[in-house]
Amino acid sequence: MAITLLNESEKPGKQHYRILFMSWAGWVFDFYDLMLFTFLLMPIGKELHLSDIQLSFILGSSLAATAIGGVIFGWLCDKLGRKLILQLTILIYSFGTFLSGFAPSLELLLIFRVITGLGVGGEWATGQTYIGETFPAKMRGRFGAFMQTGAPIGIAIAAVVGGYLEPVIGWRACFFVSILPAVIVIFIRKSLPESDLWEEKRKQSKLKTEDAKKSKPENKLILLFSKQYRKLFILALVLAVFDMSAYWFTYSWLPGYLHQQRNMPIAKSTIWLLVTQLGGLTGYATFGFISDRTGRRPAYSIYSLIMAIGLIMITLLWEVIAANPLVILIFMFLVGFGTGMFGGYGPLFSELFPTKIRSTAMGSAFNLARGIQFFTPVIISLVAVKYGLSGGISLAALFAILTGIWIWTFPETKGKKLYVESD
Repeated sequence: MAITLLNESEKPGKQHYRILFMSWAGWVFDFYDLMLFTFLLMPIGKELHLSDIQLSFILGSSLAATAIGGVIFGWLCDKLGRKLILQLTILIYSFGTFLSGFAPSLELLLIFRVITGLGVGGEWATGQTYIGETFPAKMRGRFGAFMQTGAPIGIAIAAVVGGYLEPVIGWRACFFVSILPAVIVIFIRKSLPESDLWEEKRKQSKLKTEDAKKSKPENKLILLFSKQYRKLFILALVLAVFDMSAYWFTYSWLPGYLHQQRNMPIAKSTIWLLVTQLGGLTGYATFGFISDRTGRRPAYSIYSLIMAIGLIMITLLWEVIAANPLVILIFMFLVGFGTGMFGGYGPLFSELFPTKIRSTAMGSAFNLARGIQFFTPVIISLVAVKYGLSGGISLAALFAILTGIWIWTFPETKGKKLYVESD
């Protein structure tokens, strides 16, 4: 008797929405925990007597740790299931952020931020694989993009906590309250279903012949670089590197840019950053609908161009628009709106790679690209010595444009059906 998979449903039901909520909530606090540090840079640096370069190194190290976490947990997700690993990664990054509040020195703060990065790196691919495998093909783009709305919401919460709560309770207490995601996991974990596509694949593997059982199992990481998948994986990795560079060249020092170079009080810069995240929320929310309608490639190009235009205007051409705050806010909104293209990764990668290596491929490409951003905060702070923070951040526009061009090296995958593949 044929089994009807969740992704073969006509429309989403209760199980779909449980998966969506857990993946979305995990991504909200994933980004909150990662970005909170950027909003606490100044008070942390002041208390622990750290330079901008040292703070950049800590931030970069947490990004590098996401690469390790993405590879490890992507592999574990394909081996042990989507549900377990999603919960585990949320607990790990919550624990790392909580410990950060106790850090008495550069060395221990670095260790705690690395722990946070490991969990952060594993959560995204697990959640996106979960959604990609369970939602109907015709709606995959919009729900994959909806999960990404957790990023601007997470950053917005981090901005409020760092901008308004930190002066009242201190930076250490800001890290302590970040244990909340772990509480969510404890309460919702029992009602969460496993990906039935993954379960069917696991059952299929168990029904192999005795000869197949005795043969050496495939190494999923090595399989990514096999002749069959090598080219596709490298294309995916380069796309992620371009897009990640656009993102982190923008956001790693954006709070500091507004405060230090544009002389904005913390409260005012927080409001302006919230406008950027409102743009991000709008961009993520709309990207899925656009990509489901026009295709993955045109949607990426449109949004990357919008992001590049906004970036150029708020950095290199700031003086042209400086007299009109409303115009500045419009372009900051567009910067955030353009980052909505990140909403395309989950659906695109789900459609490109088979079930047996889907999370491994997704986690490895996305988080290796994020790990490379170890250098980004340091590069910006070095460039800023001669050209100001605006010079370093403006490099993000170049990478946004490259993203919009590179996406055309991929086949169009809009609406592709996912099924249990034979080995």
